[in-house]
Amino acid sequence: MITARAAATFDPVGRSVATARAFVRDTLQGWGYADIVDDAVVLTSELVTNAVVHAGTAADVLCLRSDSGVRISVADRYPEREIPLQNAGQAMVHPDREGGRGLLLCGALAASWGVEYTAAQKHVWFQLELPERPAGTRSAGPALPVDALPATDSRVRVAVVQIDRTGCISFWNDDARDLFAYDQEKVIGKPISEFAAWPHTPGTGTGIAEALELSRWEGSYGIRGADGRVVPVYGSHLRVRDADGEASTVCLLVRDHERAILQSPQRTPAPDAASQAAQYEGRPSDPFEVFIGSPAPDDLDGLLQRTVERARDMLDGDAAYLLLATDDETELEVRASTGLPSARQRFARVPVEAGSGRYGSARMPAVHEDLTAVPGAVPLLSGTGMRSVVTVPLKVEGRLTGSLGVAAEGPGRYTNEEALRLQFAADRIALAVERARLTELEKLRRGSLSFLVEASDLLAGTLDRDQTLALMAQMTVPTLATWCAVYTVADQTSEPELSYVLHEDEDRIDGLKTLLLKVDPPEPVPTPGARVWTAPGDAAHDAALRTSMRSLGLGNSARPSTGPGASLATASAVGGETVVLPLVARNRVIGMLTLGKPTEEHFRQEILELAEDLSRRAALALDNARLYSERTAISQSLQRSLLPPELPEIPGVEVEVIYRAAGEGNEVGGDFYDLFPIRDGAYGFAIGDVCGTGPEAAAVTGLARHALRLLAREGFGGPAVLERLNAAILDEGARSRFLTLLYGELWPQPDGSALLKVVCAGHPLPLRLRQDGTVEPAAEPQPLLGVMDDLELYEQTVTLDPGDVLLCVTDGVTERREGTRMLGDDGLTDVLTTCTGLTAGAVAARVLRAVERFAAEPASDDMAILAMRVPEIQPG
Repeated sequence: MITARAAATFDPVGRSVATARAFVRDTLQGWGYADIVDDAVVLTSELVTNAVVHAGTAADVLCLRSDSGVRISVADRYPEREIPLQNAGQAMVHPDREGGRGLLLCGALAASWGVEYTAAQKHVWFQLELPERPAGTRSAGPALPVDALPATDSRVRVAVVQIDRTGCISFWNDDARDLFAYDQEKVIGKPISEFAAWPHTPGTGTGIAEALELSRWEGSYGIRGADGRVVPVYGSHLRVRDADGEASTVCLLVRDHERAILQSPQRTPAPDAASQAAQYEGRPSDPFEVFIGSPAPDDLDGLLQRTVERARDMLDGDAAYLLLATDDETELEVRASTGLPSARQRFARVPVEAGSGRYGSARMPAVHEDLTAVPGAVPLLSGTGMRSVVTVPLKVEGRLTGSLGVAAEGPGRYTNEEALRLQFAADRIALAVERARLTELEKLRRGSLSFLVEASDLLAGTLDRDQTLALMAQMTVPTLATWCAVYTVADQTSEPELSYVLHEDEDRIDGLKTLLLKVDPPEPVPTPGARVWTAPGDAAHDAALRTSMRSLGLGNSARPSTGPGASLATASAVGGETVVLPLVARNRVIGMLTLGKPTEEHFRQEILELAEDLSRRAALALDNARLYSERTAISQSLQRSLLPPELPEIPGVEVEVIYRAAGEGNEVGGDFYDLFPIRDGAYGFAIGDVCGTGPEAAAVTGLARHALRLLAREGFGGPAVLERLNAAILDEGARSRFLTLLYGELWPQPDGSALLKVVCAGHPLPLRLRQDGTVEPAAEPQPLLGVMDDLELYEQTVTLDPGDVLLCVTDGVTERREGTRMLGDDGLTDVLTTCTGLTAGAVAARVLRAVERFAAEPASDDMAILAMRVPEIQPG
């Protein structure tokens, strides 16, 4: 016997599925059958989806109540649709397949079900039995909120991914493959961290490793697909044990806008005896808990999202949103919404009571019966299809802290009565929202401080310009922005130059760089703070439009120069808010830091303030790197001028020089060498050591080397050359430094030998290696230069026979130390003894290796090695 009946028809559009669910839920709640609502809603959702999405026809839903149960029928205008059979030799239909899944669910959940055909319709019905209740039990369902599941595509894909205890993927189902375009063999065994784009805000958030260790976790993040794009997903993680008893995590993932499929409903626990007694005694329950439910979310985002959902359900609206006021109460920032494109609206800002986009209802409750009659009255709802809206302020101690609004698609849905109900709810939650906001702000500020300290340490750790630019970008992406570009300004008359580009998706970097090179750079304005820059977004939109028109054959060329996918992807990447922050150092604009968001996204004020602090530190680091690079270039240029040019070729004599200057960035120190032609058949050579190292010693080096060449070519002999150089050094006064110098003149002889005349002024003695392996000094010690006015120097003659080697070194070789040990003259003699038969180059290299191996620490003194060898006469 039929005791109640309810029917409705739904148009063939995706939104009808959610409306049908709400219709069935409200009907059964009104009949008092809350126990079977969930099963009925699930089955209705599948059957209506088959009708309006797959069959493409309208759906007629009929609910019948009888003494034995509830029967629900869904009819469509597509009678030819097949029924999946599970016998007659056919395989069982898999639940993940589209075809027949609704009928499988009917078989699993319903007490009975069936399909009836007419010439124009097909009816699929199912019956749910009512739970048994003791005699005298009365039941009446409350007006629960409409199901929050959004309208979706042809089907909702739920990716099932299992992560083992090491964080690697051990299972990957077909829906995961369809969502992210990876086959199983591409992902099994790889860490989930390679694919997860985990959200991170300075000082907040749970890392992916921590989330996988929790017994249960829900939240939003991203998975990088095979095409490089990040797919926003909502995930539900459950910690389980696998067949071997090992701990693992099962992750259920859906697209983020379909989060209601997985999002756990917050259920209010049954009242205990104490709370029931309180009600009987007439004490009112907490109004906040009545509105929000228990337990209340402990984070701001969760609290705000619960608030807008409850406000929407309370007034039976199609959408709701909540805005929080900035510190100066001049603007409101969107922080939560439902029924609106949240990605586009989140963190968007609207003025409170000023400007062309006036939001005049912020401080007082307001009702707009038809927004089409007052265009722009609520800018947030422009283009959303909402026509009526009620808004109320959130106030704490008389101060505006936010605004709560509920909107509907139809006009005239709300009156002052609804505004009072919503204001009553807003008054109950305002204080809790403000407390949660202040807590979040404190966490963000602590995280920002930690972020800036780390950023300062990184920037201070390098003086390389290119590395500084890279660090600036890497610190902002993806922590502060989706993409970043750094412009530099060489001087006041130069145009800004695009120096570095970074995007969180590496595949987007080239397209983004190409786009920015086509756009005029932002003006280098020194005004502090972030300013909006619309040029990249406009250019990307125009480029995507032209590319799409060309691909459709509507443009000037038949073939587009780039694929439409690339242009559209670039447009999406830069389609959100773009801001420019000046890089000011030492009262001069040296560049601009540009930060961007993807399509329709906006920056939070806290993030912009953090970016401004970072830009000040980065500007100083970049300018320091510039100054260091300029001074290093000047220093290196001057140092290179102190080194001799290429060594001349000496007939019949092999020559090899090895030079090492102590100190980072130094090419020339206090040690020096030279080898130059004096006149036909005669060559001069020198190796010396100025007291000390660094630029001061290098200055004396330049004086000595150039004076030696000049005096030798004027025809002075060795003693005369050194005596005049000694006078020149003493003339430097306080800047003078004493100098040890070995100077000699060399004449190759017709018989294959070489004649040398040398003067050793306080320098380590040159060593002569004979063919028989004996080593002996080739000169006697004499006074060093730069100490006494009157010097009496003399030269000594040495003949190098074929096969002999003359080795000249500075004290950086002989005084090489390891603790209390020193290489010394004896150690150098031992090394040279092993060099019989080696070329001049091999002798110098062996000496250098011996010096380097003698001690583990880097050398602290300059070092020069000059080896000359007379080759053996080859038999004719």
